[in-house]
Amino acid sequence: MVPMGETDLFWEFSMVLVTAACLLVISVVILGIGLLFRRFVWQPFFAIGRGVSAPIIATNSPMASNPRSGIRRTVFLGPLAVFLGLAILLAWGITRDPGTIPSALIGKVVPEFSLPPVKGRTLGLATADLNGEVSLVNVFASWCTACREEHAVFMHLNAVGVVPIHGLNYKDRPDDAERWLNTMGDPYTRTGADIDGRAAIDWGVYGVPETFVITKDARIAYKHIGAVTPKVLDDTILPLIRKLRAQ
Repeated sequence: MVPMGETDLFWEFSMVLVTAACLLVISVVILGIGLLFRRFVWQPFFAIGRGVSAPIIATNSPMASNPRSGIRRTVFLGPLAVFLGLAILLAWGITRDPGTIPSALIGKVVPEFSLPPVKGRTLGLATADLNGEVSLVNVFASWCTACREEHAVFMHLNAVGVVPIHGLNYKDRPDDAERWLNTMGDPYTRTGADIDGRAAIDWGVYGVPETFVITKDARIAYKHIGAVTPKVLDDTILPLIRKLRAQ
């Protein structure tokens, strides 16, 4: 992933704060439920059984002589444990590199789809177009900031003719997509307009940009989430392309 801009960082930080606030609210709700359970269910039940069990409790450990203390600890520590567990899970998710998220489609044939060309282009994109040669499918949109950051990489890749690059234009307005490619440059051999996003769902797209390496027999060999940087291209994608072509 490329470094995020100030807007992206603000959005990411805002989402973290909102999530933390939600976790706190959930903890308070759990605490309230625990207190209500203790007040209206556990205490009446304990009061009924106290007369019967008092002789037995008296012979047990000192902790048993005051069972309410154990209940009180459970009521207050339970929500805290839940909150800490959720917080740890959230922190783990934030620190993960989104580009390493696995895809269930790796090794499988590309989904069946057929998209018309982006406005101003003549070649659309379909399943049959991905058969016969190693290629890349790049999911992009004109409104995507990270797509702008990776676009120069694809322009260079297209200029040197290393591998065919196909574009899957995700939920874009036709005029915006045409203007974007005309202004930024068009590195794509074929460009399909996925206006409603249905094809991207079949591809298991999390968001844009995403890039797939496709084998000669139209199988998904690799998926990169986020902007393709020169390092990702040199260290991962190009070596994989050479390997797939040699097979």
